[in-house]
Amino acid sequence: MILVCLSTGKDDCNGSDFFTDKAKALLSAFEERIAQEDPKAKIRTWKKTKKGNFTHVSEQWGKKAFFKPKTLDDRLIFNIIPLARSEVSVEQYAFYHGHLTETFIVHFSGKFVKAVSTAKPTKNDKMKSS
Repeated sequence: MILVCLSTGKDDCNGSDFFTDKAKALLSAFEERIAQEDPKAKIRTWKKTKKGNFTHVSEQWGKKAFFKPKTLDDRLIFNIIPLARSEVSVEQYAFYHGHLTETFIVHFSGKFVKAVSTAKPTKNDKMKSS
């Protein structure tokens, strides 16, 4: 099965795509909101790892998977990757993509024009560790 991105008509959608002409700035804004000291507008539900990936911090969903960011000219992409020696479940995939989209809409709605999350993993998502 070839996944065709509805927004571009090509086989180029990833797990979660945030369409913007300032992808690096959007990623930097996300990182800054996670790291900031001031509790007002701080993003408390995501954590950046030493490897530069992101994971959720809640008790139920924390460290169940990671998002690996990538910037292109027209979008910021997050692909899901598993913990070492584990697998990402459908429920984890859904939660991570849904909550990331919610976070970006709440905090950065003026910095991107469209968000697309795929219902199934793409060729760039990794559901099982090697």
